[in-house]
Amino acid sequence: MTAASVAALGLVVGQTTAASAAVNCDVTYSANSWTSSPGQGGFTANITLKNTGDPITSWTLGFDFPGTGQTYTPTGWSANWTQSGTRVTATNMPYNGSLATGASTTMGFNGTWTGSNNPPTSFTVNGVTCGGVTPTTPSVVTSASSVAVNEGGTATFTAKLSSAPTSNVTVTTQRTSGDTDLTVSAGGSLTFTPSNWNTAQTVTLAAAQDADTTAGTAAFSVGGTGVTSATVNATEVDDDAVVEQALLVTPTSVTVPEGGTATYTVKLAAQPSANVTVTSAAGSGDADLTVSGGGSLTFTPANWNTAQTVTLAAAQDADNANGTRAFTVASTGLTSKTVTATEADDDGQPPTGHVENPYAGATGYVNPQWKAKAAAEPGGSAIANTSTAVWMDRIAAIAGSSSAMGLQAHLDEAVAQDALNGSAPLAVQFVIYDLPNRDCSALASNGELLIAENGFNRYKAEYIDVIANILRDPKYANLRIVTIIEPDSLPNLITNINNFPKCAEANGPGGYVDGVRYALNKLHAITNVYTYVDAAHHAWLGWDTNFTPAVNLFYNMAAGTTAGVDSVDGFIVNTANYSATKEPYFTINTMVNGQSVRQSKWVDWNYYVDESTFATALRTALVSKGFKSGLGMLVDTSRNGWGGTTRPGGASTSTDVNTFVNQSRVDRRIHAGNWCNQSGAGLGARPTPSPEAGFDAYVWIKPPGESDGASTDIPNDEGKKFDRMCDPTYTGNNLNGNNMSGALAGAPLSGQWFSAQFRELVRNAYPPVS
Repeated sequence: MTAASVAALGLVVGQTTAASAAVNCDVTYSANSWTSSPGQGGFTANITLKNTGDPITSWTLGFDFPGTGQTYTPTGWSANWTQSGTRVTATNMPYNGSLATGASTTMGFNGTWTGSNNPPTSFTVNGVTCGGVTPTTPSVVTSASSVAVNEGGTATFTAKLSSAPTSNVTVTTQRTSGDTDLTVSAGGSLTFTPSNWNTAQTVTLAAAQDADTTAGTAAFSVGGTGVTSATVNATEVDDDAVVEQALLVTPTSVTVPEGGTATYTVKLAAQPSANVTVTSAAGSGDADLTVSGGGSLTFTPANWNTAQTVTLAAAQDADNANGTRAFTVASTGLTSKTVTATEADDDGQPPTGHVENPYAGATGYVNPQWKAKAAAEPGGSAIANTSTAVWMDRIAAIAGSSSAMGLQAHLDEAVAQDALNGSAPLAVQFVIYDLPNRDCSALASNGELLIAENGFNRYKAEYIDVIANILRDPKYANLRIVTIIEPDSLPNLITNINNFPKCAEANGPGGYVDGVRYALNKLHAITNVYTYVDAAHHAWLGWDTNFTPAVNLFYNMAAGTTAGVDSVDGFIVNTANYSATKEPYFTINTMVNGQSVRQSKWVDWNYYVDESTFATALRTALVSKGFKSGLGMLVDTSRNGWGGTTRPGGASTSTDVNTFVNQSRVDRRIHAGNWCNQSGAGLGARPTPSPEAGFDAYVWIKPPGESDGASTDIPNDEGKKFDRMCDPTYTGNNLNGNNMSGALAGAPLSGQWFSAQFRELVRNAYPPVS
């Protein structure tokens, strides 16, 4: 941030014309820069002009770039921008020329740089120099806020600066508290210059080999004079610790063919001092499912780590039910484990084993309550029989109310629809959405649980456990139950932990990772339940600085579940969002008059322009990281059609990269960061199984017509607050480039019916509704 303030002498005081007013000014300049290739990149500059002198009716702001390689692209907002040589000039727009004493106005532009991108050092307003400049104070940006260090080994993170310093700065990493076995072994002192400030440099932490059994922790400060410090927390992965004895059971859910058998294995987590007996006993459920072998296993100090087999059998019977039964694996003094067995009946009903793609060959559940609302709207009957998801967005939603069906009611209705469905299975979709500190960077969709108020324990006991117990009921075993796991949770840990306190808290114990793991452990254990983890959208995670960390986070989260990465059937993108599935008229490789579309204000150096290319790349990276090769992707296409009269019919012929992209893109939002009740949006592709390679389905997860958030502050008991991004008069923030929100007026609370939006979605549907 650069600040300048000065009083110009010799001007007439008291006159308010632009030419004669006494000019005092503060100018704040900040730039968000990135590197596209060595020695060059782009940036977005934001400037605030504050009038601390007499009122003025117009203004001209001027400054010089320090380097000849810094160029206005040109794309700017809230001012008329020009550049001649290194000199940049901005004049007021009709709506922001008059500035009273103490009033401010903001403006900005996009640019490119080669060599370096140092901030301007002097500004003028109406020809008067604003004087002494206080340089930007860069912040240290680390690649991780926490690292795990193996005892006797090392781990690394990287550091860089958020903006260019005016001179060389030294950034040191020092332990400020915690276990002295954790130290800095390399990179303890890093030098950042006005040229290399945006190049990540490596810091290596080491954990000394010791004889204790404590997994120590330590906090490291990464900072120095002239920069804002960051903190990295390190945890030692101790190799001397006494491993807590436990039963290791794999898998925890099995399908047993009627008249046949299936197996699972058991071993111990640590060497015992004496023999250990482990039993498997049948619990509640279908009596046709029994233990036929391995009901009592003995583990010795010699064979404790050798997996032994338990065999389950399903008796041949005459019914056509796919029964289930729980089996308890137990040993004295140890926490028992549960294996859920499902009979694959051969008497007429299709088996309910866990298939790779639950949408393949299946029909979709139609929510009768959404159907009634849709059918009551003009044109709505044409889509009223479309399958949409049901949102379990608070504890009370599980039981339902006099006006809203609960989880069991929807499942019972799904069973009834399945009975009329012939031989095809039926897929029913539920959104699991009640993490503590939910949607920590927004307000409209805040939830009822807080980490600081025992939220994680309540999430487990009052929410996930209750849902899992209902889904496990044998009468629902023929359904393919798809669960969408916690939208907007893990992606917030990539981008928002330094900006929102609730996100920082969600990055710790009892937060998002723990919550999603718990949900996966409980839901994946049910054979006919399918789990898809939310992965945001291309305009959130598409930049390389977000993409790779997200892949790592998704993998580490899943690897920590009982079943590891197999607990995840797939990932979903664009949940409740508006990004186009495919931009038909340009790709990320399109060049316009020698410029990449990545340089446009709309694409903003992202590596993806739509959800299809983003999801494809994400899937490839996840499988390469260690997820199963059958990993499936979903795209929420409920509101990303962008049809109607404003949809372009082909690529623009403009030679200006910004004009080309703006005239060619089918996504007509003002900014790709706008997310609330977007004006001009339309219904997207109808739910479709296996629409392209690696994709399980296009789905309608956000039911069209259900609001994203209220346009005004509406008191409620659901924890949902007023978010200005849902206010159509809001002029934006740095997350959406300080653009208008693009939201529709008159919206109710999130999840409530918004008739005006539904009608617009139908009107702008693509493909059109017929």
